[in-house]
Amino acid sequence: MDLRLAVYQLASDYALDAQQTRQLQEVAGFQREPARLAYWLPRGVAVLGAALLGMGLICWVAANWEDLGRMGRFALLQGVFAATCVGAFAVPKARVPLLLLALLAIGGLFAYFGQTYQTGADPWQLFALWAALALPLCLVARSDVLWTPWMLVLATAATLWMQAHAQHSWRIDSADLSIFVSGWLAVLIACAFVSPLLARWTGAGSWALRLGLVLATILITGTAVSALFGGEIESPYWAGLGLLAVAGVLLATRRYFDVFGLSAVALGLNILLVGGLARVLLRGGGDGVGKLVMLGLLAAVLLALTVQGILWRTRREAA
Repeated sequence: MDLRLAVYQLASDYALDAQQTRQLQEVAGFQREPARLAYWLPRGVAVLGAALLGMGLICWVAANWEDLGRMGRFALLQGVFAATCVGAFAVPKARVPLLLLALLAIGGLFAYFGQTYQTGADPWQLFALWAALALPLCLVARSDVLWTPWMLVLATAATLWMQAHAQHSWRIDSADLSIFVSGWLAVLIACAFVSPLLARWTGAGSWALRLGLVLATILITGTAVSALFGGEIESPYWAGLGLLAVAGVLLATRRYFDVFGLSAVALGLNILLVGGLARVLLRGGGDGVGKLVMLGLLAAVLLALTVQGILWRTRREAA
């Protein structure tokens, strides 16, 4: 129960007057400053300020496109990047927000470079290069403040790479299985890189890993479900189902357990299993309403079993 609701319940059960209720609230700590507020508040404000400043820099360059010359725009973006890197080295306490601003400046610089010179490079190459150049910043910062956007950039690069190399951009084909699996594995390897296995060297926390698992689940599930719309249940469906099953088993083990990531992967597995059942049940003729009812019941049972399994694993881990 929420602590505040518990205090109100106690005041109601024992018919406490206003003064006694205030004393009970003081004992509960409602009048005290939240724990570690003085530690997290300035750091949170600094990170938010760096993110807004980086976004504002990109928007400001776009808004003053005609006023600034080509060299002026490049000098501004490169100057901000160089200044933030020097500042991060000179002021260790401000290292994380300054390096976050540097990471955003890299993205703005590549975006401007692509718009100015029209090199003909695929968009995935710019995102991949952005992720590669931002990797040293993340290793220096050793914080999820940088690892989380880095994971988003890398997943975007993998998605764009899959779209650029697939033979059929408008549908999923078994001939492109190696491309899909390569893109999925790239995101999953990035998840392993920011996992607790390498946290001693990377300094990554849980948020980058959780974001990576969510993005990987969305990418795999979306591709695998799309394969069901073909003439047959294509191999990308089975590959995606197997890959998510392996990820779910690993996340359920004691060493790699993470309830957030396990829940995301389990949801992806539920979607794929229900999609496969729908493909099998609705493929032929017969009573469509009865098949839909059966599918709904099976989906409800599967979801209930999944929730119970995750709760059981969580309680066991807590014990």
